[in-house]
Amino acid sequence: MVTEKGFLLTRNSFDRKGRTEIELWLSTEKGPAKLCLSGERPVFFVEHSQQAVVEELLEPLSTQFEVKALSLKTFSHQAVSGLYFNQLKSFYEARSILNENNIVFYEGGIRLEDRYLMERFVYGGVEFIGDVIDRRGDGCSGYIEYKNVKVKPCEYVPELRVISLDIECSERGELYSIGFYGKKYGADFNRVVMIGEQQPVDEDIDYIKWVENEVALLHVLEEIIGDYDPDIIIGWSVVNFDFRLLIKRAKLHGMQLRLGRNQSYARWRESRTEMNQGFLALDGRVVIDGIAALKAESYFFPSFSLEAMSQHFLGRGKSTEDVDNRMETINHDFKYNKQKLANYNLQDCVLVWDIFKKAKLLEFLIFRSQLTGLELDRAGGSVAAFVNLYLPKLHRQGYVSPNLPDGGGLASPGGYVMNSKPGLYQHVLVLDFKSLYPSIIRTFKIDPLGLVEGLKAPDEAIEGFRGGCFSRDKHLLPDIITELWQQRDQAKKEQDGARSQAIKILMNSFYGVLGSGGCPFYDTRLASSITLRGHAIMQQTAKWIESQGLEVIYGDTDSTFVLLSENVSDQQACEIGRSLAEYINCEWRLKLASEFGIESCLEMEFESHFSRFLMPTIRGSEKGSKKRYAGLIKTGSTEKLVFKGLENVRTDWTVLAKSFQENLYELIFHDRDPQDFIRRVVEQTLNGEKDGELAYRKRLRRRLDSYVKNIPPHVKAARLADEENRKQDKPLRYQGKGWITYVMTVSGPQPVEYISAKIDYQHYIDKQIQPVADAILPFVGLSFSEIVDAQMGLF
Repeated sequence: MVTEKGFLLTRNSFDRKGRTEIELWLSTEKGPAKLCLSGERPVFFVEHSQQAVVEELLEPLSTQFEVKALSLKTFSHQAVSGLYFNQLKSFYEARSILNENNIVFYEGGIRLEDRYLMERFVYGGVEFIGDVIDRRGDGCSGYIEYKNVKVKPCEYVPELRVISLDIECSERGELYSIGFYGKKYGADFNRVVMIGEQQPVDEDIDYIKWVENEVALLHVLEEIIGDYDPDIIIGWSVVNFDFRLLIKRAKLHGMQLRLGRNQSYARWRESRTEMNQGFLALDGRVVIDGIAALKAESYFFPSFSLEAMSQHFLGRGKSTEDVDNRMETINHDFKYNKQKLANYNLQDCVLVWDIFKKAKLLEFLIFRSQLTGLELDRAGGSVAAFVNLYLPKLHRQGYVSPNLPDGGGLASPGGYVMNSKPGLYQHVLVLDFKSLYPSIIRTFKIDPLGLVEGLKAPDEAIEGFRGGCFSRDKHLLPDIITELWQQRDQAKKEQDGARSQAIKILMNSFYGVLGSGGCPFYDTRLASSITLRGHAIMQQTAKWIESQGLEVIYGDTDSTFVLLSENVSDQQACEIGRSLAEYINCEWRLKLASEFGIESCLEMEFESHFSRFLMPTIRGSEKGSKKRYAGLIKTGSTEKLVFKGLENVRTDWTVLAKSFQENLYELIFHDRDPQDFIRRVVEQTLNGEKDGELAYRKRLRRRLDSYVKNIPPHVKAARLADEENRKQDKPLRYQGKGWITYVMTVSGPQPVEYISAKIDYQHYIDKQIQPVADAILPFVGLSFSEIVDAQMGLF
């Protein structure tokens, strides 16, 4: 037997011939590999004092499990016994029996395959050895199977075979074509499988395969996936649209799609909590949705449509004249211009491929998996990542995991937000604590194990908040964060953005996980000891800054905004910022060593210098706002306007408001008179010259019929749209969740596809332009009403 290395693609477990079997699919240098592990026993734990009661309740399953008294204990220091089961079926039955009898057990929700991997600290990379069964056919098809396997962690960077997939269909879900794009043996792989009789096409179009009907189309789908043999299938809404529909159409024809490795069937499971959401499993292959991947990497956009993302990342978009209403064009092209539809279908595949490459989405997901053990296609997963990293280490310290808190737990205090001092300023510095919450965890040893151990000897522990205290030497999370911190610094040094981002997201998730009722390690003393310590740090930092004769005008979570005198130069302001950060860091080192006997991991950085800065008031009040500001940053000869929480960065404001705000603030920040500009925009709006900038776009977050009281404008518009769709015998677009684009008319909100009334221009003056102007004009002694009142009399 020869030791091999690979990267985890999929994992599964099931019962076979009276025993459990774990099936791991890997990508290796020799191609796909299937690892089979038999006889691993699922386990959960009960308090030793309950063992006799548990054994009596589980008497019908007595031949299916073994009980062992263990050296492990609960967080309340109760000794536990482990129940080890021969089959998954009996494991699940036992859980149900204990739940029905209100018997507490621990770690019963961990999947067998996940426990097997995490207890061996195996995440993305796997080193393994086993008995080889070569199931490869000609060329690169097939796979190698390994029996009697042993695994251990390793560093392994895979070269994954990827294909991009996209379907075209009618509004009723009837399939028209399936497009594919990838790289095979170093060359482009282009293919569109199109239903219909072969038609004449241009000489350079060689990628269309014609099929007779849907059944033939689905069979060719199976053939292409089998022949190309991808590790990864990518697409846009590819799981909950493309594959959901493919599986639905296959079922309609009495088919199951053989899309997994080893000719295995695709498996679909509907979500129990989300409408029109489900989960797809393909043995040995991972299907990754581009939208989910972007969100996993903490991207945020007003729209995640393929067109919007193509324009953002690639500077190009779809080859259609009407991106938002292209269904009519697709139907027309399927009937009369199938070459055009094929080109459109293929182009979508290429756009997805190029976005993945440009945004380095696979690199990010691969490293996230290597870091945490999360599956490549896992959406979210902060709690799972924490459990994967933390639980095996906890077991080695002699404890089992607690259970989820009853009722979801209590909310913990949020981050510190200071009352702001409104004004239009020159020279404002922003000083940030680098990764404040992870730094607090490291410095004050905040940790689930540390809390349990600290409460045993509180006089020797580091005091937290709300009754928390933390052991100085028995803890896990501070060391995990320290290791991650070092890895991130190295990633930054190597300019590895994907790895740096993955580590940053993981570290910053730890506070949220510990404060979440969905995490078994939730404890209000943990989250509160992080956030309330953050409050104390920010308040003390402001006092030290003001002791230097400077004014703090705002503070938010980890950022402090410092006002300088107006007669400093840009260079002097930056020098003051760097010096101030160094001073604060020194003060914290001295204070924490003196008061707590601990080493400070807090690190304040000079983040930016605003040459002009606006801190607005709360609308209708003289009090300063929170989490809303704007400023002008100069870097050499370049300038950048920054907006936080204002209309320019919010999705529920029109293009009119956003462009107006940007131009207005630029004028005022450069001390230019904005009055003529304001009058011109108002006049253009009233004349209808700005009609292309008036649309609102909002998300329907619930089913349309669930809005009963206080019906908001976007819901009214959506109902009008579907009423008209029903009259015209068109599919109803807005009954579930989704987005609606509408304008305000004299008859109220109307969807852009069915506008029947005149636009209410006064609404846009009053609700879009004036609020933007009123936020800044008073600080330069001007009034929007006075500027436009005389003009309004002309209309």
